Amino acid sequence: MVQRLDDAGAVLVAKLTLGALAMGDVWFGGRTRNPWNTEQGSSGSSAGPGSATASGCVGFSIGTETRGSIVSPSTRNGVTGFRPTFGRVSRHGAMALSWSMDKIGPMCRSAEDCALVFAAIHGADGHDPTTRTTPFRWDAGRDPREIRVGFLERAFEAGERYANRDHDLETLRVLRQDLGLELHPVNLPDFPIDALGFILTAEAAAAFDELTRSGRDDELTRQGSGAWPNIFRSARMIPAVEYIQANRARAMYQVMLADAFRDVDVVVAPSYRLGILGATNLTGQPCVAVPNGFTDEGTPLSISFLANLYQDAEALQIAHAYQQATDFHLRRPPLA
Repeated sequence: MVQRLDDAGAVLVAKLTLGALAMGDVWFGGRTRNPWNTEQGSSGSSAGPGSATASGCVGFSIGTETRGSIVSPSTRNGVTGFRPTFGRVSRHGAMALSWSMDKIGPMCRSAEDCALVFAAIHGADGHDPTTRTTPFRWDAGRDPREIRVGFLERAFEAGERYANRDHDLETLRVLRQDLGLELHPVNLPDFPIDALGFILTAEAAAAFDELTRSGRDDELTRQGSGAWPNIFRSARMIPAVEYIQANRARAMYQVMLADAFRDVDVVVAPSYRLGILGATNLTGQPCVAVPNGFTDEGTPLSISFLANLYQDAEALQIAHAYQQATDFHLRRPPLA
């Protein structure tokens, strides 16, 4: 990844910490902090990139996501995070957690910055065989009304309150009234997607099999039931038949979700509602998470712009248009 950036003319400023083995913001030396509230961690696993970008230590950073590790720290730190379509950025040199789910993308101040960084790093490099070179057409001046936009209807429903709902509804208002977009209702396929979550843990246990067998997993700071050492141990009990059946079901869901997105180019969704984060990580769909408000305590919140496979530019275009009409991405943490 560093080599790709060097080839593009960028200079490596720093190597930033991840949560240990791509989970959370805790690592062997301590915890990465959220610059908006240093009593709070910066979330993860791309904890260092999120915190450093938000605090102005770097102009942009590179994060990795398997199931939320760009979206979550981007939300916590109030930056714009872009998780590209699976296979659009080489993972050469990056730690493997789940070979069929790991993705690399930029974390920046704005969607436009994400587009510029992505333009420099996307495409096959001969080292990661899953990577494909496909056209990326970015035009910051494109009229967003040319793009078909939907919204995840059930996620915004009034019958169920959630912490960020008022800000999310205001986002829909901005898109409709300020930008003049016609938003089409979209709903997720009815499918037991949560039952497929063990695909990640099975692959992660395989990736870190040597660590588990050696007993050195005892050296990790986190040792609870929900921490990697015990997840890796229990994942060894997953039957191969069930892993294969889960991936067969996953392929079915990929087709179903692509069909649900058929009549729209971009879908606006609350970042953490209805399992959309885990679902689109399993299917490989791109996502742009942008700040869209703040909690009563002054920490950032986010909304997500999703797209079908390889429609990364469209997701970034709508996120960019939203940011042209708002100023949440321009706000900075109150550093001393």
